[in-house]
Amino acid sequence: MPPKSKADNTAMQELKHALRDKNPGRLYLFHGEEVYLRSYYLDQLKQTLLPQGLEDFNLHTAQGRDCSVEWIEQAIDCLPMMSQRTLVLVTDFDLYGQNEKAREHLIALFSSLPDYCCLVFVYDLLPYKADGRSKLAAAIKAHGSVVDFRRQEQGDLINWIARHFKACGHTISGEDARYLLFLCGELMTNLESEIGKISAYASGERVTREDIDAVAIPQIDAIVFQMTDAIARKNFDKAASVLADLLHSQEAPLMILSVMGKYFRQLYTARLYLDRGMGRKELMTLWNMKNSYPADKLLDAARTFSLPWCRHAVLRCSQTEFQLKTNYGQEREVLTGLLMELAAGRKAIPC
Repeated sequence: MPPKSKADNTAMQELKHALRDKNPGRLYLFHGEEVYLRSYYLDQLKQTLLPQGLEDFNLHTAQGRDCSVEWIEQAIDCLPMMSQRTLVLVTDFDLYGQNEKAREHLIALFSSLPDYCCLVFVYDLLPYKADGRSKLAAAIKAHGSVVDFRRQEQGDLINWIARHFKACGHTISGEDARYLLFLCGELMTNLESEIGKISAYASGERVTREDIDAVAIPQIDAIVFQMTDAIARKNFDKAASVLADLLHSQEAPLMILSVMGKYFRQLYTARLYLDRGMGRKELMTLWNMKNSYPADKLLDAARTFSLPWCRHAVLRCSQTEFQLKTNYGQEREVLTGLLMELAAGRKAIPC
């Protein structure tokens, strides 16, 4: 499989430069799953464009369900009061879902936005789905900038985590920062909350793995990864304990099995790559991993298994999905049985 091309972040860089020069453009479209960054740059726009105390006069906002092309036009026409610019902020407005007349009207508006106005469309709850072949998309590209606030790369996140811990009076190693990313995910909004809790709990200057485990709330993928990794390391007691905790916390059995299946598919490909002399880089590319921590753990575990055993584990997870769907009320027994079988299967399948 060819490596995925690096995401284009030109629009983000242009936005940063415009804010640094205190000269934002006239049209922006913000979307993407990284809510923390999106909120940060919206705040930066507001601070740059709106004089303190005059926000009510120069900031015009509307939600998609309460908005119309006519409202947007009227907001654009509002002159700034004791300010050089106005900010028109429209959230979850379905640009491409408008009728043809409305789209033509929007195209005309975008091509003649006044210098004093900054018009920003934000996609929060409504997914952004652009029709790249449409005249409207061409108008947005010609007169504005579409900024995708995507998940950040591992190196950038580790530096960001270190800066946030430093602001709280702590330090953290790169390895433990990667562990935190693995445990809590890569979205900065959630990480900011977890960093605050860990900083309040940690007694020493250096944040330890024990500090993270004590207060951080792990995502289900990380919990199930730890469970299946325990099987790989022949620690059935830990695996059974993690499964019991997951079921007790009312996690959906199908969700647990789905993540287990993903783990064993990743383990299978890790074993394939090891047999072909490949390693971390190829595994991370195939599974679109940004964090090297789980990739290293998978490769370490794969070294203890044969390819037939990994293939068997993938097959049994697939078969167990049917069992779960046809044995209502016995989900705990089905999943526990799979766990015991996989642990015992090391002896039955050549390793």
